[in-house]
Amino acid sequence: MKRRLAYVPIVHTPADMGSLQTALRTEYVRRIGEEGWHRHLQAIGEMWSEIESMVYGLSVDFRQVKLYQDGLPVCGKELEIVTDLAQRSSRNHVLLKRLVARGATLVGTESPDLLLEEYKSISAAGKEDGSRPAPSAAADLLRRRDRFIANRIDETLREDETGILFMGLLHRVDEYLPASIEVLPQIARLPLGEAKAARQT
Repeated sequence: MKRRLAYVPIVHTPADMGSLQTALRTEYVRRIGEEGWHRHLQAIGEMWSEIESMVYGLSVDFRQVKLYQDGLPVCGKELEIVTDLAQRSSRNHVLLKRLVARGATLVGTESPDLLLEEYKSISAAGKEDGSRPAPSAAADLLRRRDRFIANRIDETLREDETGILFMGLLHRVDEYLPASIEVLPQIARLPLGEAKAARQT
């Protein structure tokens, strides 16, 4: 039986970003203004409502489902991280918790070392001292993260299982997955302007 992966594009909520919330909000406001920031938050809320309906509507036995999450490190404390963010009202992580309650298995998805690089990169992007990383360096980091995630999925997803991958819009994990995994795109509606703004930050 062929392995299957439901690939769910997402936009992160501020609650997902922990200590990076301030830096990211500053960057968004710099690009699209205060009013644009509030429109962005409203669009994200609508998107998550659609993602929730879409995921709950999947024709799967959740006991045979593996959950993969953008930003979730391989560390042995994955459920603790998800629980903490769910308690901070992250809709993404509340959804993960509910799927685990239905029998799904949460899987550490990302390299801790690469996530640390990403954290430093985003922190630098919020500064006004000219220390923003070069676009080529950011693109290279994203590719390395995507390769790691694809390898992680390949290593952990069995033939009798379905994976659900929640991944930010900039990622291209599907390009690095082996042909033995059938990718099932799951697209939630997102206003074009908000998607463009998300890709530029």
